[in-house]
Amino acid sequence: MNKVKYLLTYRYSEIIHDLTVQFTKAYLLGNLSILRNLSNLKGKADYRQADQMNQAARSGKQNIVEGVGQSTTSKKGEIKLLGVALASFEELLTDFEDFLRQNNFEIYSKNDPRVTAFRKTAFRLSNLNNLSDLGNLIEKPRLPDSPQDAANFLLTLCHQITYLLDKQIKAMEAKFIQEGGFTENLFLARRNKSLKYLK
Repeated sequence: MNKVKYLLTYRYSEIIHDLTVQFTKAYLLGNLSILRNLSNLKGKADYRQADQMNQAARSGKQNIVEGVGQSTTSKKGEIKLLGVALASFEELLTDFEDFLRQNNFEIYSKNDPRVTAFRKTAFRLSNLNNLSDLGNLIEKPRLPDSPQDAANFLLTLCHQITYLLDKQIKAMEAKFIQEGGFTENLFLARRNKSLKYLK
């Protein structure tokens, strides 16, 4: 199994990506009866917004994959790509806040019991016990039925992944400062070898 699938941030990113696609299909591109009830859409599909949200979710996930792929050769590159992933999820987070605000929906506080329930669902879905032998999610994520709950669920997931990515990046930066990266260690080994010949 690909090692990236063991990363909690990757599993969150996969859940967010899948649910964002479901969300945009239902609430930005969905049937006209749903769209007519959303004040900011006035019965019209919002292809541009849907594309931007899907791209932000995809970019976040793919930059985690690419960053982890660089981990053996470039810690600096890995940190940079995880930073890009973080920025993508922060962008997506504001898109969900905008959706809620523009449609006069409630944005749940972090202490709201519904947010607590969303976190429990996210924990269950992202747990290693929910991975098949191939690293795929066994229990697939599902959006809540209402647009308000669906957007708040995704908002909660975005808050969680930005927190987790921030911690992951800070830990990697500390490790990079302490141990150096692949390039720095190669340079030191080469310099030490050259110094041996000079003695």
